Amino acid sequence: MMMFLRQGLPGYRVRTFALFASALLLGACALDRPTVDPDVTPPPEWRYTPAADPRQAEVDARWWRRFGSEELDALVARAEEGSLDLQAAVARVGQAQALARVAGAALVPELEVGLDASRERRLSGDVEVEGDFFTLGFRTRYELDFWGRNRALRDAAQAEFRASRFDLATVCLTLTAGVASSWLQVVGLRERLSIAVLNLENAEQVLATVESRHRAGAAVPLELAQQQGLVAEQRREVEALRSEVGDSEVALATLLGIPVQRLSAQAGSLAGVDWPAIDAGLPAELLMRRPDLARAEARLEAANANIVAARAALLPSIRLDAGLGFAGERGSQLLDSTLYNLTGAVLAPIFNGGRLRAQRDLAEAQQLELLADYRRGIVAAFADVEISLNGIRGLDAQMAAQDERLRRAREAFELAEARYRAGAETLLILLDAQRTLYAAQDQQVRLRQARLQASVALYKALGGGWSPSWSVRDGHVAEQVVAEFAEAAGDLGVRRESVGQVAQQP
Repeated sequence: MMMFLRQGLPGYRVRTFALFASALLLGACALDRPTVDPDVTPPPEWRYTPAADPRQAEVDARWWRRFGSEELDALVARAEEGSLDLQAAVARVGQAQALARVAGAALVPELEVGLDASRERRLSGDVEVEGDFFTLGFRTRYELDFWGRNRALRDAAQAEFRASRFDLATVCLTLTAGVASSWLQVVGLRERLSIAVLNLENAEQVLATVESRHRAGAAVPLELAQQQGLVAEQRREVEALRSEVGDSEVALATLLGIPVQRLSAQAGSLAGVDWPAIDAGLPAELLMRRPDLARAEARLEAANANIVAARAALLPSIRLDAGLGFAGERGSQLLDSTLYNLTGAVLAPIFNGGRLRAQRDLAEAQQLELLADYRRGIVAAFADVEISLNGIRGLDAQMAAQDERLRRAREAFELAEARYRAGAETLLILLDAQRTLYAAQDQQVRLRQARLQASVALYKALGGGWSPSWSVRDGHVAEQVVAEFAEAAGDLGVRRESVGQVAQQP
């Protein structure tokens, strides 16, 4: 039964309470939010900066279109609609948004309404307790946030919400890069399989020539056995490549969120795919271009707020309750009597087994861990770009040499085959030329695939065109994501305070 009683405080207690509250207000400034410095200075320039290229372009949000493949564009669009990883990231954003609303609700008073009805009857004795009683009332509760604990919890939840949106951008970038790299893997393996099949057919033609010469007595059994062994080896290579193609197609279908049976088996060639000239920019700019760094920083900001909340939990708290209601012995008399209730309470922790101090120590240790993760993420981001730039530089040099090797291998095979048919060359020379040509063709496809995948890796390392004003609408994410999370991907307040000067260095 809801009870409403007139309450008050003696005058000296009111004065004591006012003095205590003033002391709390004066002490509130002691809970300053901790500040951290990432203490990571970016290098002035990239070590493996590519040669100046007038075609170099800024990294944009739809970077995969610069490869000039309509099939890749369609696969990325399908992945953004069907990826289960992306759907899970969207759900995490919704969870974080709900938790932020829950944390913010503690900053406003709580209001309840209740309707009670009771009946009392005597079972024995002479006491007069018989009667009915009805109450209708409103009650509000509010905790004065002197130490900023509730505000800190709200700020922590909002920072985690921003982190979840940055995580969504990271998942989207990882997905598109994964689709592009897997698609290049599929195309490259299919092209290598085509080369292996052609070389198998050529080896079988040579075998037919050897068999003909053997029947005529112009070739010894050793030559026949050697060519038969080569044909068997190339058949094994064809089957091995078919298996690799199947595995890569399954991996690509998994990224798309579809069974491999629904994956279109279009035949393609890496020769028709362009690799763009990418402007890597300055190392300091990377701090503002990667969503994973923004996520790490937002989580660090949440940890700072959690420290404030944990410290405030060690201090007294003040709660105010107020109620207004109506009461009567009958329902028709419910509005005849009006009651009110005012309550104030100061609660201070005395003994809790060290739980609150342990929670404070936990929050501080978590902040140190996240700070180390943030610094490690910055260093790793620089390393990712350096590795990608170095890989591109090395692959470009290798491909220039490989083109020359392939031309010479093709010439050598054509000469060896012609001389063998004319009886002027041994089969051993022809087999060696054939193996060399096949190896050169296969290696050229491998290098081109690696070069294209290195461009994908560089795009990913540079943040894929993401920026602090990035929104999921720019990323072509599914419509349900755009509808709810099209707001710009967060406020980078901590970043601008902590690494703003570093990011502005030339």
